[in-house]
Amino acid sequence: MMDSTKLDTHKSDVPGKGGEVITDTAQLTAYLESGCKPRADWRIGTEHEKFVFDPDGLKPVTYEGPKGIGRLLDGLTRFGWAPVLEGGKVIALSKPDGSSVTLEPGGQLELSGAPLETIHQTCSELTGHLKQVKEVAGEMGVGVMGIGYAPTWDLGDINWMPKGRYQIMRDYMPKKGSLGHHMMLATCTVQVNLDFSDEARMVRMFRAGLALQPIATALWANSPFQGGAKNGFASYRSHIWTDTDPDRCGMLPFVFEDGFGFERYVEYVLDVPMYFVYRDGAYVDASGQSFRDFLAGKLPALPGEVPTIKDWEDHMTTVFPEVRLKHFLEMRGTDGGPWGNLCALPAFWVGLLYDDDALDASSALIGDWTMREMEDLRAEVPKSALKTPFRGGTVQDLAQDVLDIARQGLQRRARLDGGAQDETSFLNPLLEIARTGITPADEILALYDGDWGGDVTPVFEKLAY
Repeated sequence: MMDSTKLDTHKSDVPGKGGEVITDTAQLTAYLESGCKPRADWRIGTEHEKFVFDPDGLKPVTYEGPKGIGRLLDGLTRFGWAPVLEGGKVIALSKPDGSSVTLEPGGQLELSGAPLETIHQTCSELTGHLKQVKEVAGEMGVGVMGIGYAPTWDLGDINWMPKGRYQIMRDYMPKKGSLGHHMMLATCTVQVNLDFSDEARMVRMFRAGLALQPIATALWANSPFQGGAKNGFASYRSHIWTDTDPDRCGMLPFVFEDGFGFERYVEYVLDVPMYFVYRDGAYVDASGQSFRDFLAGKLPALPGEVPTIKDWEDHMTTVFPEVRLKHFLEMRGTDGGPWGNLCALPAFWVGLLYDDDALDASSALIGDWTMREMEDLRAEVPKSALKTPFRGGTVQDLAQDVLDIARQGLQRRARLDGGAQDETSFLNPLLEIARTGITPADEILALYDGDWGGDVTPVFEKLAY
């Protein structure tokens, strides 16, 4: 889940009133179109979340206190991060390169990486960040782990972070679905943000990304536990999104319809009920209200006011499909997990979508898939991951085909590190998962049934960074 307080140059800066006043929806379409970039300017932005826990009792940490998230953020400032405050509390960190460290609602710590040219660079950035977090966390006596869903905690164990937008979302989400608080408090993801050259390219990338998102969900599946026991899912985190809020989640069938483009996406976002408006350093509760009414100066929360582009940027962060469009495309379908799998995600999607031949192959692969088939994949993959049936085979078969396309795409990109190594090596963890059919979830489930003797708690050590 991305947040409007995150400070990537790909993203909105600090939320609030600012920018041009919106008088026509054409401005909103133009805003999306302004994200188009020549290929030479395409970048890669990798994000990932992780849980912070107290090894004494294996409970989540609070914001306050000697083992709190606030102190962890303060400690990270030694590495050149500047604090971002809300209500006098540090709720994020930023750097001039556009990277940021932010807090999810339950204290999950997220790196939003700078827009970088190669996977070598974004993986190096991620590795450096994890080393910084481990250093500070080690001094504090807390642990950090990568998994898609908190394996032993009840929601009541998890502390809400002091961010105003989260209070509004906390109150509104139970009105729309039964798992919204689980999404906010107890999930972690890894995602990548990618650029496009024009509307036609965006449409092709969006369609391929959305259709193939369940394949990524299967390869990264890593949330099979809840409350200290098996939950019946390979990716419970992915399942949670199916019962969070139907107004702002899902597969977006209109993306595959003729005529889809920037304007159609704007219409979709306009119809998603609002959460908030940011004014004078505070969040104004506009939950359930209409951005169309805001455009007409009839928003009940701010009667007579009309929105600015900054308000539109904020509103766009409150839609949660598997692929999300802003000035770039966000691939959002995967669980947090082991260190090597984090660097594999940008390799997977860059290989599929940045190379022309690979995008052609990806588009051809999904070309005759029906919306029903895609919806079925979205529903079933969280349960059975690579074992999910598809057209006489399985998702494992699909994953091998898709990874071959990605590998060839990265080979053609031919972006080398200092040792003349291209980017294909980052796919190695995925190639092994697809070959064996053993996902991260399968691995820890086997340990639970075997060496762990039905005890989930060793997962904290197994998946600690």
